[in-house]
Amino acid sequence: MTTAQHKIGSGFGARSTAADVLEGIDLSGKLAIVTGGYSGLGLETTRALTKVGAHVVVPARRPSTAREALDGIEGVEVDELDLGDLDSVRAFAEGFLSSGRTVDLVINNAGIMACPETRVGPGWEAQFATNHLGHYALVNRLWPAIAPGGARVVSVSSGGHHNSAIRWDDVEFTTGYDKWEAYGQAKTANVLFAVQLDLLGRESGVRAFSLHPGGILTPLQRHLSQAEMMERGWIDEEGELLHPEAFKSPEQGAATQVWAATSPQLTGMGGVYCEDCDIAEPAPAQERTGVKAYTIDPEQAARLWELSAELTGVNAFA
Repeated sequence: MTTAQHKIGSGFGARSTAADVLEGIDLSGKLAIVTGGYSGLGLETTRALTKVGAHVVVPARRPSTAREALDGIEGVEVDELDLGDLDSVRAFAEGFLSSGRTVDLVINNAGIMACPETRVGPGWEAQFATNHLGHYALVNRLWPAIAPGGARVVSVSSGGHHNSAIRWDDVEFTTGYDKWEAYGQAKTANVLFAVQLDLLGRESGVRAFSLHPGGILTPLQRHLSQAEMMERGWIDEEGELLHPEAFKSPEQGAATQVWAATSPQLTGMGGVYCEDCDIAEPAPAQERTGVKAYTIDPEQAARLWELSAELTGVNAFA
């Protein structure tokens, strides 16, 4: 399998911030949709994009909380969206399309991590449903607004994709639920989604990317107890970071998704997985760096797209 999955020497790195990668970029007149753009990395992403002129639509499961978090940031609008509810996805998309606007950037940032076994919709495993299927349905329903402007679509994955490939024999974890394996499968799905969307969308000028933002302590960890985070070697008994150098600030964590969404260095490229504000290298055997081969496999990407279309009943390319 041939791949463009190699570093391009962007000049940025793990400590670059969203402001750094946006220096010299003017997004005046551009419209971005950032799911979960009111908390953690999403909030920093929204803040950075508006500072360089973008108008940002923030779909939020808790609109009142989002408006409070975004208070004082100019160029933002909030609408209701629950990614775990396909009726909510449809309602948001129909409302947006009725405005007649086109989209320049979509950043699929919202997500859940390592939650207890939870079922949504028709009994779907919540991490796969929320992190992947909800975003899949959202982008497909918004396609009439995404295609005309040749938008970039950015899928926020994670190094957690190393935890699991797609479990084709039991995607919904009907037996033997493991919250970290379920998270890994969902993050793998985020990468495969970008691979297939890039293939399908490039004739319209739409390019798609996925990424690992790095290690950052944000509300994403809300399902983890202090004991669990201590066991994983993240914090001590006082809740302080044991290895601060291993973690990024939220401003640094938002940088890779902002870079993927806006950088002119990626013009003409797509379908690749990024980290530390550059394209990532393929993962060496038995190591948890770079991108695993199964996440950028075009055959698995096409298979996941077909499964997602079957489950959601939505496919803009049918």
